Amino acid sequence: MKNANLVSRRGALGLAALLALAACGRSAADKVPSVPPLPPSAQASAPIARYSYEVVARWPHDPQAFTQGLVFRDGSFLESTGLNGQSSLREVDPKTGRILKQAAVPAQFFAEGLAVIGDRAYQLTWRNGKGFVYDAATFRLEREFAYEGEGWGLATDGHWLILSDGTSRIRFLDPGTFRVVRTIDVTADGKPVDRLNELEWINGEIFSNVWQTDRVVRIDPATGRVRGEIDFSGLLPAADRGPGTDVLNGIAYDAANDRLFITGKRWPEIFEVRLKLRP
Repeated sequence: MKNANLVSRRGALGLAALLALAACGRSAADKVPSVPPLPPSAQASAPIARYSYEVVARWPHDPQAFTQGLVFRDGSFLESTGLNGQSSLREVDPKTGRILKQAAVPAQFFAEGLAVIGDRAYQLTWRNGKGFVYDAATFRLEREFAYEGEGWGLATDGHWLILSDGTSRIRFLDPGTFRVVRTIDVTADGKPVDRLNELEWINGEIFSNVWQTDRVVRIDPATGRVRGEIDFSGLLPAADRGPGTDVLNGIAYDAANDRLFITGKRWPEIFEVRLKLRP
């Protein structure tokens, strides 16, 4: 009887292991990407692909952080926060929302977009025509740089810095000289899309939120054509909004684990989302 029970237990454990392996196999094979590829029609020509979303997870966020730029790096969020006298560069623990490290930006500057290339973090300011370069690990300020016009959003394709200025134009800058190497004019159905703000490079496309809306557009970096649009209406529940809650502004992507994060200025949460193509 003892041996029979042992065989039975071994059989049950073996079956459990097989089921677990099968479940893992199904999970890997059936995994739905957080950012599905564009349909062939949207890649070549109109119509623009339209997306909704589903919330996968919620992460705590400092409700006083006036989010201007958001980057996922090595398991943490790097965040640029704005407003004169409150601007900063931060490293934030996603699980707790706790600030792990912070560098204050001088009060005369209103910090804006943020991008990381290698071991350097690049941060814009709004109307000062000046940006900052930090050691991304220590937040030690290494140098400053200048650019024309306003600074809004910043991203990188790993080679160039990609800058928005609140218009429909996006500039590509050399991160060594900060010289403009090329520009694109962003259009949807042939019409300019202005108020482009926070930027993120995701799978060969530029994602940008349109300031004062709940829209995020997927932009062809070669032509500037909008190939997709995501409607994030209702992402932050009304119950979570306070007197100081501001607009959606914060896009980050964890490429290693295919996770897309969205937040806003003075939002109490960062949302991990998955995009859903509308019929």
